[in-house]
Amino acid sequence: MLAPRLAQFAGVARYEHVTRAAEELAVPQSTLSRAMVRLEQDLGVALFARHGRTVSLTPAGRTFLRSVERALAEVERAAESVRADADPAAGKVAFGFLHTLGPETVPGLIRAFRADHPRVRFQLVQNYGEAMLERLRTGELDLCLTAPVPDAPDLVARRLDEQRLRLVVPDHHRLAGRKRVRLAEAAEEVFVTLEPGYGLRLITDALCAEAGFKPRVAFEGEEAETLRGLVAAGLGVALLPPPAVPRPGVAELTVTAPRAVREIGVAWLDGHPDTPPVAAFKRFLLSRRGRLLPR
Repeated sequence: MLAPRLAQFAGVARYEHVTRAAEELAVPQSTLSRAMVRLEQDLGVALFARHGRTVSLTPAGRTFLRSVERALAEVERAAESVRADADPAAGKVAFGFLHTLGPETVPGLIRAFRADHPRVRFQLVQNYGEAMLERLRTGELDLCLTAPVPDAPDLVARRLDEQRLRLVVPDHHRLAGRKRVRLAEAAEEVFVTLEPGYGLRLITDALCAEAGFKPRVAFEGEEAETLRGLVAAGLGVALLPPPAVPRPGVAELTVTAPRAVREIGVAWLDGHPDTPPVAAFKRFLLSRRGRLLPR
C-alpha cells in the first residue's frame, strides 16, 4: 500500500511545494495532496509541516525520506539491471551445464556464439542434472545442458547430441589390453560411480541392468574426473564419458553391448518468456543438433 506513494512523497519533499511536485510527477495537485494525507495516516505520523502552498519536512519526515531515497535508488538499480540483462546486444544468459561438459564443450559453444554476439554476457552454473532442473524451475537459470534429456510436464527439452561412454579400467587390469568389451564382462567388478541423483549414475545403473547385473558400488563421487582418478588408483572400474585430456593409469574401452551412450539435451521452463539474448542463444544451441560435442 505504501509503495505507490513513495516516489510522490520524495517529489514533494524535494520541491517542498505540492503544486511544483504535482507538475513534475504529472498528477493533479488534489490527487497528490490526498496521497500525502493518506500516507501520513497509514504511518501514523506527520511527515510535513504545511505553510500555505509550501511544506517542510518534520523530523519524522526527514528520517523517512532517507530510507525512501535508498529504497527508490535500489528499485532503479534493479530496473536498470533487468533492462541491461534483456538488452539484445549486451544482455545476460544464465546457462547451466554438467561438469563433464565444462572443459571443452561449453567454452567452444560460447566462443562460437559470441562470434556473432560479442557483447552478450553469461552467468555460468555447473551442477548435476536434477539440481539444474530445479534452478530452471525457480528462474535462476534460463537454459541448461543436461543428460539424460528430461521428460517433465513443466519443462521443454530437445535432444542435441549423444556421447559414447567408455568402460574405464586401471591400466594393469585384466581387460586393459582390450579395445572393446561387452559390459557383461565387468559384472563381477567393483564400480566407482557418481552419487544417486546424478544423470550419469542413472545411465550407469540402467546399462548394467540391461547387461544383466547390478553393479557393486565401492565409491560414490560428485565429479567424473575424480572417478577416473579412483580407477587409476585401482579402486574399481567406471562408465564415463571421454576425458578432455587423456588420463595416465587407465585404459578406456569401447562398450559394444549394450550400446553405451548418453543423450545430451537442452532444457528450459515451459511458458517462461525469453529475453532477446536468451532467445538467440537457444536458437544457436538448437542449430547445433548432431554437432554439439567435439569429435
